Amino acid sequence: MPRQLGELEDAVMTRVWQWNRPVTVREVLEDLSQERSIAYTTVMTVMDNLHQKGWVRREVDGRAYRYTAVSTRAAYSAALMNEAWSTSDNPAAALVAFFGMMSAEQREALRDAMRMVVPTLPEDTAAPAAEADEAADGAEPEPER
Repeated sequence: MPRQLGELEDAVMTRVWQWNRPVTVREVLEDLSQERSIAYTTVMTVMDNLHQKGWVRREVDGRAYRYTAVSTRAAYSAALMNEAWSTSDNPAAALVAFFGMMSAEQREALRDAMRMVVPTLPEDTAAPAAEADEAADGAEPEPER
C-alpha cells in the first residue's frame, strides 16, 4: 500500500499528474518557484526520491531526465482510502462515519461511481439501493408495499 506523499512530494506529483506528459526537473522547478523559493537540487532530489519509491519513471533526454507518473492521482487517492478503511477494526462503522462527512456533491459523485461499478442491479437489490441513496440524502425510505 502506498504511504501518503509528503508536502513537497505531493506538490511535485500534482504537476506531473496535471500535465500528464513527461516533465523535467527544470519545468517543475519553474512552476513551483511561482509559489515558493526552492532550489533546483531540492526538486531534483524529490523527483529522484519519487522515482526510487516507484511513483514516477524516468527516461534520459540529453543531459536530463524526463519523468512520467506511473499511476494516476485517482488511483493514489483510492489506495489511500482503501488502506485507511482496511486498518479499521470496524470497516462498516468507518464507512458510515465517512459517508456522514460527505457533502451533497460528494454523495452524488459516490452514487455516480456506484452506477459505473454496478451498472445493472438485479430486481431484488434495486429497492435496498434506492433506500441507501435516500438514507445518504437524509430522507426516510419509502415503506414497502
